[in-house]
Amino acid sequence: MSLRTLTAALAVICPALALADDTVTILHINDLHSRIEPISKYNGTCSADDDAEGKCFGGAARLVTAINDARASTNYPVLLLDGGDQFQGSLFYTYYKGQAAAEIMNTIGFDVMAVGNHEFDDGPEVLRDFVKAVKFPLVMANADVAAESPIADLIAPTAIVEAGGQRYGVIGLTPQNNAELASPGPTITFTDPAAAVAREIETLKAAGVERIIVLSHSGLNVDKRIAAEVPGIDIIVGGHSHTLLSNAIEGAAESYPVMVENSGGTTPIVQAGSYGKYLGKIDITFNDAGDVTDLAGDTGVIDASVAKDSAMDARVNELAKPLEEIRSREIGTSAVAIDGSRETCRAEECTMGVLVADAMLDRVKDQGITIAIQNGGGLRASIDEGTVTMGEVLTVLPFQNTLATFQLTGADVIAALENGVSQIEDGAGRFPQVAGLRYTIDKSVAPGEGRIVNVEVKDGDGWAPIDEGATYGVVTNDYMRQGGDGYAVFAEKGTNAYDFGPSLEDVVAEYIGQNSPVDPQLQGRVTYKQ
Repeated sequence: MSLRTLTAALAVICPALALADDTVTILHINDLHSRIEPISKYNGTCSADDDAEGKCFGGAARLVTAINDARASTNYPVLLLDGGDQFQGSLFYTYYKGQAAAEIMNTIGFDVMAVGNHEFDDGPEVLRDFVKAVKFPLVMANADVAAESPIADLIAPTAIVEAGGQRYGVIGLTPQNNAELASPGPTITFTDPAAAVAREIETLKAAGVERIIVLSHSGLNVDKRIAAEVPGIDIIVGGHSHTLLSNAIEGAAESYPVMVENSGGTTPIVQAGSYGKYLGKIDITFNDAGDVTDLAGDTGVIDASVAKDSAMDARVNELAKPLEEIRSREIGTSAVAIDGSRETCRAEECTMGVLVADAMLDRVKDQGITIAIQNGGGLRASIDEGTVTMGEVLTVLPFQNTLATFQLTGADVIAALENGVSQIEDGAGRFPQVAGLRYTIDKSVAPGEGRIVNVEVKDGDGWAPIDEGATYGVVTNDYMRQGGDGYAVFAEKGTNAYDFGPSLEDVVAEYIGQNSPVDPQLQGRVTYKQ
């Protein structure tokens, strides 16, 4: 029986029960990724002209209005939650690290935030400074933090927040594979999220807290597993997979909320896309026993129909002034729109992957390097046709990676590609965009058991099968070379490694300048077995 059917049945059987119900409104965002200014349809910074023409989305000034309007439109108490990954993605993070985000979130008035993997991109020290700057708690239950860690005693597993006279226990989750995704350092060990949730539910209920929210930066698939395995969760508010859940928005991945059955009933999961383009809003009704009896809500688009809050708009413009000289510099032109979307670059060959891998290989081709491998998750935006600025390149490549070169056997190149295609179903960022080689995936094969069925390397004007016993020169970024995104084979088997080449964003910017107008096209570097 659905929650709505259950509510109607209970009201007929016992009308007085309905009078004891109470409702809370949860507003939520996730994966903002430093998109403090309005974004284009490609998720990059929107030009002033396009913004004036109503072509842009999101931005802190519109987010303020959207949240204030949502607060004003409900008759219920409100909780405002962030599913993690405020860090990384624009010059606002590159320049201010987490301090601009902290100021804006404090102004808006968030109640709780989960710790995303990108909150560890510059080590736990930057996260520590952010935690100290915000006026609300961050939560992270599935991590063991050593006493010597910079964030020791700063982030609790849970937060108990009050709304409308009721107490809500909010359990935080961060990706279990953070050590592969970011730079948390050796003083933090990440653990199974389902076990952490089960443990914290017991702790909260022992403290008399019956209303349980899981604020999870784990991705929709992991959230579904948690919901199925752990009863007693009233709702999971998610992030990490950038999944748009909606009943009305075209192209949404699934309905809002996703309902998952477990031994205790059903658990709803919500998530609101990414980059501040959407705001999720759900009303949850509880009875006296703390059980959910009804749900109603959806995700809304924050587009040009949402007016900018004037005070926040002025503050964003002020914060942007030091960034203008950097990002306004024109570096070249593109003959086409270059696709750097998450949906494409983490599942198949994308034109941004072609451009970046070609630029990497071009830079070091005189060093005996013949293969380039770039993780699709390192490509964070698209670029539209026309003039290309340094700001756009930095939005695509915000991580300040350097080129890393090394030697690797053909067999280990294949092993690296196996890792890269091992989590296609999850949209993982390890997916390999390449130059100098091409490969075929058999998705019917289990991960790690031979999904890579054909690999060829460039041989003059043609292609030749890769020689597993031969040694090849490879270029990647320093994050991957040191084992990031599961590429342990690079760290363990690579020889003659040099991780301190030029910055990746400068390499790509120079390549665009030297080859303008650039015109990257799909070339069959990544194919699927039919």
